Amino acid sequence: MDILDPAPDSSLRNEVLGFSQMSLYIIIGLTLTIVVVRYISMRFFPTLLRKIVRNDSIKEKTIHDSDKALGTAVGFGVAYLILDFIIQESMEPGSAIVMPQLVIDTLPSIIQFVVAIALVVWAFRLVEIIEDIVAIFDTDGDLDGSEKTLISALQSVVRFIVVFIGAVFVADSLGFELTSLIAGLGISGLALALAAKDTISNFFGAVTVLLDRPFKVGDYILVDAVEGEVIEINLRTTLIRTSMDTIVTMPNANLVNTPVENFGKRRWRRWQTQLHFDINSNNEAVRTYCARVVEHITANEFTLKEESSWCRVNAISALSLDVDINLYWNITSGVQEREVREDFILYLMQLAKELSLEFYDGRIRTQK
Repeated sequence: MDILDPAPDSSLRNEVLGFSQMSLYIIIGLTLTIVVVRYISMRFFPTLLRKIVRNDSIKEKTIHDSDKALGTAVGFGVAYLILDFIIQESMEPGSAIVMPQLVIDTLPSIIQFVVAIALVVWAFRLVEIIEDIVAIFDTDGDLDGSEKTLISALQSVVRFIVVFIGAVFVADSLGFELTSLIAGLGISGLALALAAKDTISNFFGAVTVLLDRPFKVGDYILVDAVEGEVIEINLRTTLIRTSMDTIVTMPNANLVNTPVENFGKRRWRRWQTQLHFDINSNNEAVRTYCARVVEHITANEFTLKEESSWCRVNAISALSLDVDINLYWNITSGVQEREVREDFILYLMQLAKELSLEFYDGRIRTQK
């Protein structure tokens, strides 16, 4: 006879603790199915995804670390479909599949709950692939601040969507009536909005930051007393790494209502210094010094606004002749600025030595 419809005198119809032997074999088969399908999924899907994803770090983080969650979701998903079919068969008159009503009512929900949690974990880890997708459209092979900001924003939005959809599936698996739940949320929506006003403000603050773009990931900003580099922009907060290497979590609502000074949007970097020459320095040597410094500034590939740059005698005291220097670096990197400024300062010292000019610091007099 049919495998699901054994003979009336078959031992498969014998019951143990409310289960027929047929049902026990089916449960054992479902368990083996979960193990086998999970193993196959853990081998097949990561291999497929590795052919799609290029970035090695993302492969390791999202594929290797998420294969267990994906395998669990697929294994229990297949078991859920089989179990649903088996339960339908058990309702047929004279069916050999006999299980306690409690098992029939709870086992599908348990399996559905496991599937929902596994899918949320898997999807949450795959969010990192957004970085690789953005990198596909990047032409220079180096992600700039705008692209990092886009990645951070998309990842935050996708995480929120994953958590929201996952919560819906988990609620459904736990037996919550979604229609009544949504209706209840509608009735208490005003109270929830009032209670979550800070969260809503932060969310719209994030939207404002992403649309107006007062700064992007990688910019160095100053907000109130917080100064540092923007490393991540999320839906609720923005993370800022300070010069002390600490992380400051700034609510996005604060960024909308507070002036933000963005050092990363500077078109140039002004630099000024003052040199103190000995009061007995040769006047012509000082004039020559100033003229050659201006020539050096004009010829330097890292400067601009040459017409606004100068090197002039600005003050005199009883012991020193003071020379002011003003220039504008055409540099966006702080590291590069320090390197170029170092070369320029060493040039100032070498030029003073060539013209036999002495620097005066009020304490010692050193021949340069």
